[in-house]
Amino acid sequence: MNNPDWLTLFIKVYQNLNTNNLHTLEQTYHQDIEFQDPMHHLRGFNSLHVYFSHLYENLLSCHFDVSNTVVDNEQAVLFWTMTFEHPSLNKGKAITVEGNSLLKQRDGKVIYHRDQLDLGAMLYEHIPLLGRVIKTIKSRASQY
Repeated sequence: MNNPDWLTLFIKVYQNLNTNNLHTLEQTYHQDIEFQDPMHHLRGFNSLHVYFSHLYENLLSCHFDVSNTVVDNEQAVLFWTMTFEHPSLNKGKAITVEGNSLLKQRDGKVIYHRDQLDLGAMLYEHIPLLGRVIKTIKSRASQY
């Protein structure tokens, strides 16, 4: 099944997103966007744009590989792998995190976006002292 135009555009924007083209977010997000990830809950495009500006300003690189989409009427779920590099995490080496996004659209633009991902794998495990603690906890929890 082919993805609807709004979803195709969304994927294209994300796969090319960087500090120099954050203006392309306006092509895919509704002005009344509600955005949620494990650390933030934002409302309105202006808040989202500020968030992405701060998020991308220190990244060395970031790439999304969308492996699957499930589309149903006015919504979709994307399954993706994000690979990014940040100078303060993992000694600047690439970090790979799998996640998914629930998207709902209105008028051909995304009005609701909720990301699900392992924040430990993305962030906490790559902070020197905290990372060791998180990995120990995960290891012990997996034994039960």
